[in-house]
Amino acid sequence: MSWRALRGAIWTLLGFGGNQAIRLVVNLILARLLFPSAFGTMALLMVVIQGLNNFSDVGTRPGVIRSPRGDEPEFLNTAWTIEIIRGVVLWLTCCALAVPFARFYDTPELATYLMVAGFSAVIAGFTPMRVLTAERHLSLRSLTKADLLTQLVTSSVLILLAWMTGSVWAMVITLGFGGIIRIAIILWLIPGDRDRLFWDRAAVRELTSFGKWIFPSTIMGFLISQGDKAILGRYLTLAQLGLYNIGYFLASFPLMLGGSVMGRIMMPLCRESPPSSGREAFIRLRRIRFVLTGSIMVATLLVALLSPAIVGFLYDERYQQSATMLTLIACVAVPQIVVLGYDAVALAAGDSRGFFILIAVRAVLFLGCFWVGSHMAGLYGALLGQFIGTVLNYPTVVWLARKHHAWDPLHDATYALIGLIGLIMIALPRLDAIRQLALIG
Repeated sequence: MSWRALRGAIWTLLGFGGNQAIRLVVNLILARLLFPSAFGTMALLMVVIQGLNNFSDVGTRPGVIRSPRGDEPEFLNTAWTIEIIRGVVLWLTCCALAVPFARFYDTPELATYLMVAGFSAVIAGFTPMRVLTAERHLSLRSLTKADLLTQLVTSSVLILLAWMTGSVWAMVITLGFGGIIRIAIILWLIPGDRDRLFWDRAAVRELTSFGKWIFPSTIMGFLISQGDKAILGRYLTLAQLGLYNIGYFLASFPLMLGGSVMGRIMMPLCRESPPSSGREAFIRLRRIRFVLTGSIMVATLLVALLSPAIVGFLYDERYQQSATMLTLIACVAVPQIVVLGYDAVALAAGDSRGFFILIAVRAVLFLGCFWVGSHMAGLYGALLGQFIGTVLNYPTVVWLARKHHAWDPLHDATYALIGLIGLIMIALPRLDAIRQLALIG
């Protein structure tokens, strides 16, 4: 692994690990200040907010990172202007969807929550472009410091509001405050030019040309990341959904960490030296993926193995059912870990169309298998369906990886075998507890 990649990976690990550690502490405190249904309510709100974010994504981040014009002020200012317009449109859409959304889930208070929480999209639109410049050049030290400080300050505000109100409003209001805090800290800690409203037609054409496939890709990404909660929201109570959300948060930590590292490290490196450029570039990619995948796989299997102890130590008796959910969700993540990194190679090559096809096939398989599983066997069936859908998506992954000379069957077979053996050893002793999930929903 090159020094730049190693340094970037270290800072990403520190930043992501620190952020998740803070999130965990905050969740533990909130679990005592609030109630399980509060987490379920926020999960539903984030389905809409994250969904709208994905439905309107024009690919600004990957567009700036990979573009030859990514350092030009005119290009960056145009991208910033597009993000501001997008933020306003997102908030107005949240307001329009608030009442129908609340009626669909038969929870009237969701309408007001969504109108207020949706304003965070307007604030996020003003995020300085110097963040993307830092990512583009793998200058992640100041970015990591800014992220950690933002998380600390925002978490403090959230805990204070939760203590004062004892309601979901604490989390709703903090979404907006967190955006303001983040912008202020970025301007303080990350060097860069001041952003200005600007409209360069050539930059718009380049961003939208690349983003025309990123846009539908992020829609598919939303269905993958939030579709489980949207479906389970119809089968589970808010309290049960809150328990699932806690289990998901704990189990997905290693996978999200891997995705963060891959996204920040591999795109810049593959832009400079794509695996198609020769054997040396391919071997470097293999080394990076072997190290990262191995670390993520071990962490995921450990989380699955220690899930009863983790939940028992961190949460009170109201949340103990999350332990079995944590075990299964971690096991389901194994096939996703095996293929981490291939999508970043495609984006670095500018193949947003191939990236879309990959995500679209995965979303169709995931939603179809997850819904059928939910309908037939509740939460147990849903998670089994998710596992099957991920495995069925592998031929599409191979197609895209081979297209960019990045497919590594040795890597994939090695970690698929390790993951399969690990999850069998972990799941077999807990079959009785896992079968109980079939009764939920």
